[in-house]
Amino acid sequence: MGTPDFASGVLRYIIAKKHDVVAVVTVPDKPSGRGQKITSSAVKNEALKNNIPVLQPMKLKDPDFLEELATYKANVFVVVAFRMLPKQVWNMPPMGTFNLHASLLPQFRGAAPINHAIISGETKTGVTTFFINEEIDTGDIIDAVEVPIDSEDDAGTLHDKLMTVGAELVHTTLLSIQKGNVPRKPQVLPEDAVLKPAPKIFKEFCRIDFSKNGVELQNFVRGLSPYPAAFCELGNNSQKSIYLKIFRVNIQKTEDKIALGTVRSDSVKELKIRCLDSWVYVEDLQMLGKKRMPIDAFLRGFRDIADFGRVL
Repeated sequence: MGTPDFASGVLRYIIAKKHDVVAVVTVPDKPSGRGQKITSSAVKNEALKNNIPVLQPMKLKDPDFLEELATYKANVFVVVAFRMLPKQVWNMPPMGTFNLHASLLPQFRGAAPINHAIISGETKTGVTTFFINEEIDTGDIIDAVEVPIDSEDDAGTLHDKLMTVGAELVHTTLLSIQKGNVPRKPQVLPEDAVLKPAPKIFKEFCRIDFSKNGVELQNFVRGLSPYPAAFCELGNNSQKSIYLKIFRVNIQKTEDKIALGTVRSDSVKELKIRCLDSWVYVEDLQMLGKKRMPIDAFLRGFRDIADFGRVL
């Protein structure tokens, strides 16, 4: 049971490892992009390549769906990046239902663990398999693998690392369940630790706050790159503005007295914005309606950037 690329990578791996995947459950097809073309989930596409039956219920409590799901007589359900399951679903298979989560639980429970781990400045994260129960991401842990977060990682590169490690972990978890020697460990937060959530990310959350320090801003941009992407709006004295998605920045500490949100550019290869303790140098960006590009290419096509001297 899953939807995005992260889940399809896991599905592809366990198929290659000869696990008997009897069916796949994913979201219904839906319109996507500017042309509103009807598209299928990455998991559905992977299933069809391997001639695996696909179920796409609108509602997971639908009696017809539950009846059809039961006919496959699966020993275990594997959940990766999917919806919250009702008890009628996760309680169905005799060997249980487990989830792969892209963090070291109980930290970063929620819909966006990869993003929030980087935004929080973590130097390590990981993947966890756990049995599903009534509450989101709180069930007994089966196994976990730690993964370092490199200083150059963004949400995209970390996603790919965790997908690879997570696929292997799902495989080993399935083997443990098959052998009947599954470890179960309640989720316990160390006494000196603070619980960090990973809620779903909405657009306004992605707005860059230049009152923060440089390290926080750099982590924020990394944690949202390449998707959904951090953004800012720059304005000029003519009341015009431009909207920029920012994918990569470098920072340089400063003690000058320049106002927060001040924008400076040489219109050739440098665009920098003043934050709390640093100049934030934009390295990779995208203007609304344009392609993503490095800063020098952007400045060649937008010479009057220097007129937009402040963050709105």
